[in-house]
Amino acid sequence: MVTKHVCANGVKIVHEKMPHVRSVALGIWIDAGSGDEIESEAGIAHFIEHMLFKGTAKRTAKSIAEEFDRIGGDINAFTSKDTTCFFATVLSEHAEKALTILEDMVFHSKLDAVEMDKEKSVVLEEISTVEDTPDDDVHERLWATMYPNHPIGKPILGNKETIASFTKETIVNFMDRLYKPERIVISVAGNFDDGLIDFISNLFGLVKSNGHLEQRRETVKPEFHSNHSLREKDVEQSHMCIGFPSLSEKDEDLYDLVILDSILGASMSSRLFQEVREEHGLAYSIYSYYSAYASSGSFIIYGGTAPQKTNELYRVIDKIIDSLVSEGVTDREVENAKEQVIGGFLLGLESTEARMFRNGKNELIQIAHKTPEEIVSRIRVVKKENVNKMAIKILTQKRAISIIAPEEAVKSIDFI
Repeated sequence: MVTKHVCANGVKIVHEKMPHVRSVALGIWIDAGSGDEIESEAGIAHFIEHMLFKGTAKRTAKSIAEEFDRIGGDINAFTSKDTTCFFATVLSEHAEKALTILEDMVFHSKLDAVEMDKEKSVVLEEISTVEDTPDDDVHERLWATMYPNHPIGKPILGNKETIASFTKETIVNFMDRLYKPERIVISVAGNFDDGLIDFISNLFGLVKSNGHLEQRRETVKPEFHSNHSLREKDVEQSHMCIGFPSLSEKDEDLYDLVILDSILGASMSSRLFQEVREEHGLAYSIYSYYSAYASSGSFIIYGGTAPQKTNELYRVIDKIIDSLVSEGVTDREVENAKEQVIGGFLLGLESTEARMFRNGKNELIQIAHKTPEEIVSRIRVVKKENVNKMAIKILTQKRAISIIAPEEAVKSIDFI
C-alpha cells in the first residue's frame, strides 16, 4: 500500500513498505526536465544532473562515491523530458545516511567552475556518442521532426553550443525557477520503519521556495509535424523510425494503447516481430513503443535493415499497419497481449527500485496510486473493439519518418 505525506513546505513523500526484503530504494524526484528549457538552456536539466554529483561544501565528488561504496549502496540519476530523479538503493540500516548524502548533493552543490569545465567535456562526449550510434540518433531525429517548435522535440542532452555557454548563474537560475519544494517528491520503497519517514520530513521539510511556482512548459500541447528527416551516414544498416501522435500519460484510454503496442510490436509474438523478422528476415531489431507526457505522446516504430532493403522494410511495416487497421486484432491476440503485459508489469514490481520509480512518477504527475491488483483488473477488462478503435485513432494519422542510412540507400528511397 502506498502512503502519502505532505511536508509544510510542499514537499511530498510517498512510501511503500516491502517487509520481505532487506533493502530500501530512495528517490528525489523533481518536476523539471528538458521540456522546461528555453532555447538557450537546451541540455541544462541533464547538465545539472551531472553537476550535482561533483561535490558540495561538505563532500567532494570522490567522497560521495566513497561514502556510498562504504555502505554498499548504488547511487544514480536520470533526466527525461519532464523529470529529473536522483536515487539510491541501500540496505535498510543505511537509509538515513543515503538520504543525507542525496539531500546534500541536490540542494547544496558547490557548482564549482573547474568541475563545470570538466563535466562539459564529459557531456560533449556523451552527445558525440549518441551521434555516433545511429540506432539512438535516429530516435532523437524523429522527435525533432515530430515536434520541431517545442522543447519536447529537443535532445535531452542539449547541443554543443548551449553546453559550452553554461555558467553557474545559468544553473542557479534554472534551479531557482524549478527546483521548488512544491515540485519535489521523495519516493521510498522497501523495508523501513516509520521513523525513516519522520527523518525525511525533517530533512526535506527545510527546503525553501524561491519565488512563484512556474507552470511547466510541456503542459502547452506541442504541435505534431508529419515531416521526414534523412541523414546520410556511412553505416552498415539503414535505421528507420516512424512516429505518430499519441496519448498523454493521463489519458483514460492508455490501457488500450498498451495492448495495441504489445500486439503490434512490443513482444516476440507481435505482428512486426513475426512478419518482419521471422517471415521476411528483414531485420534483427524491430519493435514499437509509446512515450506519454503531460499533454501529449507519440507512438513509434523502429526497424534496422540492410541498406538495399530499406524500401522493402517500409512497405512491409506499412502493410502490417494497414492490415491491423482494416481487419482489426483477434481475440487470441488481445488475450495473449493482456497476459504478456500483466506478467511484465508484475515481474517488474518485484524490486524495491521498480516500486520507488512507479510511485515517485505517479505522484509527480498526479496520477492515483492504484494497487497492482487494480492495474491488473484494468488491463483484463480491455476490449477487442477498443483496441481496434485505438489502432484506427493512432495509426491512420499522418506520420513522421526519420532515417539514417548510407548515401545509396537514402537516394533510392521511394516512399517519401
